[in-house]
Amino acid sequence: MQEVELFNLGPVLQLLLLAIVVALGPLSWVWLRHRHHDVPQRVHQLTALTLFLCFDLVVFGAFTRLSDSGLGCPDWPGCYGHASPLGAGEAIETAQTAMPSGPVTLSKAWVEMVHRYLAMTVGVLILTLAAFSWRRDRSVWGWPTLSLVWVCVQGAFGAFTVTMKLFPAIVSMHLLGGMVLLVLLLLQLLRQRHAPWAEYRLPLPTPVRGWLKLSACLLLLQVLLGAWVSSNYAVMACDTYPLCQGTWWPEMNFDKGFAVWRALGLDSQGQALPFQALTAIHFVHRWHAVPVALLLLWSSVLLYQHGLSLQSRGLWLLVLLQFMTGISNAVLGWPLLAALLHTASAAGLLLLLSWSLAITESRPPGHIAATFSRPVL
Repeated sequence: MQEVELFNLGPVLQLLLLAIVVALGPLSWVWLRHRHHDVPQRVHQLTALTLFLCFDLVVFGAFTRLSDSGLGCPDWPGCYGHASPLGAGEAIETAQTAMPSGPVTLSKAWVEMVHRYLAMTVGVLILTLAAFSWRRDRSVWGWPTLSLVWVCVQGAFGAFTVTMKLFPAIVSMHLLGGMVLLVLLLLQLLRQRHAPWAEYRLPLPTPVRGWLKLSACLLLLQVLLGAWVSSNYAVMACDTYPLCQGTWWPEMNFDKGFAVWRALGLDSQGQALPFQALTAIHFVHRWHAVPVALLLLWSSVLLYQHGLSLQSRGLWLLVLLQFMTGISNAVLGWPLLAALLHTASAAGLLLLLSWSLAITESRPPGHIAATFSRPVL
């Protein structure tokens, strides 16, 4: 790959203007579609749409990684100093000619830049939501402000993902940060004045909420382990299930596999990462999924028993989808659709658990008079 200036701020103004123009689309759609509602109701609808777009961004980020497009434009924030691959055509063609199967091609450049455009659009919408909260409803400014701060952190992770050449630790934190941003937007949505659960929360026994919190923590850890597998390209280290390389305990190198601060494909001493390290990364993610799945299924049962049947069924279905796509990633050679569904269902599980915790509060079992008999929306 030809040498380029990693941080080139030349196209920043053009990119900001483009993000504002694109963000005006969903903003105008919400304002016109709900023109008969008051401003807080329209802000509520805009928050829901921003959450949806952020979910799309997380999945598209997985597509960018899985299609090897993360370095399609090897500088940041533009593409060879331009706001789009159109202006960088000559540089892209030169890089592609030098390495036809390398990280820079015209299609990969477009995938990478579309991901950045979507990220900037979501950032503009989050800034808009924060501005509305500061101006019109300061009682709920906390979550919008935190979301705005976090999307800026995510932008920094995105920049370092490119400039540090897909450094596994940075890529993993970027994916985890996207999941956290989804949760922040969900909490922001649920705490707005027009949300059904802005003030009233359903009572749940303290032990039940404890199980839900434990499930959420272990799920976050599993997401991080999955990001570590993906960012190190360790999915195919075990291409059978449940055995790995024909045995229950293959040869593994945990020290090198889980050395955090190292470049892609290298160990902490700069030597080529051995295959045994990739096996260790895959193996830990695979078997940590077992207690996580069991805990999620148990949480599903508890939610159903206490009237949260919608969330309960959602957890059960998404755990099943995670199991099916996780196995297919290994035994079918990492198919793109299965890999994307694996990321999407992980995000869905985290949102369902966060939703369940956000609309409930702990109560001693003796203070809960009755079990809810209908699904909670």
